[in-house]
Amino acid sequence: MRRIWADGNLLRGAAGDFKTQTGFRLHLGGEDQEVDPLIASAEGVGLTPAMRGCAYAMFEDFQLADYGNRIPSLTFEVVADDGAVSAGTIAAAVTDGLVTDEGAALPIGGFSAYGDSVRSVLETLAVASGAWFAPHGATLAMVSDGAPGATVSDAGCAAEGAGAPRTRSIAPLAAQPKTVALGYYDPARDYQTGVQRARRPGAGSVERAVDMPAVLSAGDAKTMAEAILARAETGRETRTVATGWDALGVMPGAIVSIAGEGGRWRVTGWSLEKMVLRLDLVRLAAAPLPASASSGRVLATPDLPVGATVVHAFEAPPLDDQVLSAPRLLIAACGAGAGWRKSALLLSTDDGASWSAIGGTAAPAVMGRLAGAPGAAPGWIADARDGFEVDLIHDGMMLGDADDAALDGGANLALIGDELLQFGRAEPLGATRWRLSRLWRGRRGTEAAIGTQKVGDRFVLIAADRVAVAELPASAIGSTVRVLASGVGDVDGPAFSEAVVSGASVMPPAPAHLGAESAANGDMVLRWVRRSRAGWRWIDGADAPLVEERELYRVTVTGGDGSSRTVEVETPTLSVTAEERGAGPLHIAVRQAGVFGESPPAEVTVPARGEIDE
Repeated sequence: MRRIWADGNLLRGAAGDFKTQTGFRLHLGGEDQEVDPLIASAEGVGLTPAMRGCAYAMFEDFQLADYGNRIPSLTFEVVADDGAVSAGTIAAAVTDGLVTDEGAALPIGGFSAYGDSVRSVLETLAVASGAWFAPHGATLAMVSDGAPGATVSDAGCAAEGAGAPRTRSIAPLAAQPKTVALGYYDPARDYQTGVQRARRPGAGSVERAVDMPAVLSAGDAKTMAEAILARAETGRETRTVATGWDALGVMPGAIVSIAGEGGRWRVTGWSLEKMVLRLDLVRLAAAPLPASASSGRVLATPDLPVGATVVHAFEAPPLDDQVLSAPRLLIAACGAGAGWRKSALLLSTDDGASWSAIGGTAAPAVMGRLAGAPGAAPGWIADARDGFEVDLIHDGMMLGDADDAALDGGANLALIGDELLQFGRAEPLGATRWRLSRLWRGRRGTEAAIGTQKVGDRFVLIAADRVAVAELPASAIGSTVRVLASGVGDVDGPAFSEAVVSGASVMPPAPAHLGAESAANGDMVLRWVRRSRAGWRWIDGADAPLVEERELYRVTVTGGDGSSRTVEVETPTLSVTAEERGAGPLHIAVRQAGVFGESPPAEVTVPARGEIDE
């Protein structure tokens, strides 16, 4: 037993790996075969037959979600012999030796011997090989037109007794098939059914459909169809010859040639009268030339390794301009092999004390690890200086370039460590290593993470159809959420990831462009620009909507002596008097208040009064 297909899709690969999660046992039908434990647990050990002499497959806990929650149609690849076998060998096998092979040497890569009876199987084999059955002692011989034959003379009226006149007739062509459509199992299509047609010129409109449960290449199936058509056309010619009694050994089913004439004939009738032997003959077709044919466009399921699941959970602002009403976790996953498709997800918000199912992963994400970390760079201009290298999980993953218009539309958004960035250039350096450059840094409020990465940090290419979404309660902010992902290839246990829910998905980003202006009298004015968790692309040139309950900022002023004070203001500005300012340097941190908490701080250090005044 090798590969298995379910509804035409590969279920078990050539290496024995399953593409959908299931338990599987194969019973080979030996005489010492034990009962299946699953059947025994349901029926009772004493009531369960071992079914010795019968091979069967047992599936247990087969996940049916991929098949509409129903049992799919299963197709098995069974390897019985090394290489092709002849039609005559198959006939002998299905009749336990009652039919012998006398030249039915058509090679068949595989044959499914099903039908209403053994006779129907034999008839199908005869059609495939152009063979027929003739008496052979106490058995039947399967004879084809490739078998050797005797040569007879056609004495006709000159034969002694003159009772056997020479006759010859040709049936109308229009009564014979004009087209033969042959259905077969095509190995190039993962043994799905293929059809090859043969068509002759001339009169007629009869189409013959032949269902051939054999494994054939497209060319062999075409050759077989043309051979069936040629035999029907050639077999229109019948003949009766009269010969001497010395040809008594030529029996019905034998092949003969007529002395002095071309062609070969099959004997269909035999009679002896007045020492004249009369043979009824049907002309045999010449062996067909090999035909070339195509299997058509093959969309076979690739037999790729699945591998263990790799999963990353992280919190990030929405990928569009949606304003969330609760925090949200994004989950990206892939497999160590290119055949990975999905895994089931479990989530825990109580340090693993309990787990809840949250569905499955999205489409396989492109992920890897940093082979080199980018340096620090401003988040408000394009970074044309820095670049960095990543190692992707497997060589089936690809990255691509994006121009500025595509980047502005959100293309090539990636998470490296905790920073969201976009890259315009992706250069392959090997099977899995890529160099990324033309960077847009600190996207969607993650500028605080710029320059914090190190070698080995996560790399995740983010796209809406490549991440699963887990909605969280507001109480999860500040906690650590854990995720388990379990798929077909996770034989050593599920993959694990955890993320600290900081509120980045629902809190406003840090204010921008924080600066200080000093007056001659020592007073100072702080100004900044409000930001919003809506309208990231800023496509209309107007202020982004506030989306919070009200505009409010908390400004913390820390002196050089360590003393600090916090002031709340409702506009993006704050005046600090010379007396409040003091003589030493100040550290300013501005946070915007939101529905779910405060933004990360925008920070600036103001030098001592004398230094800045100079």
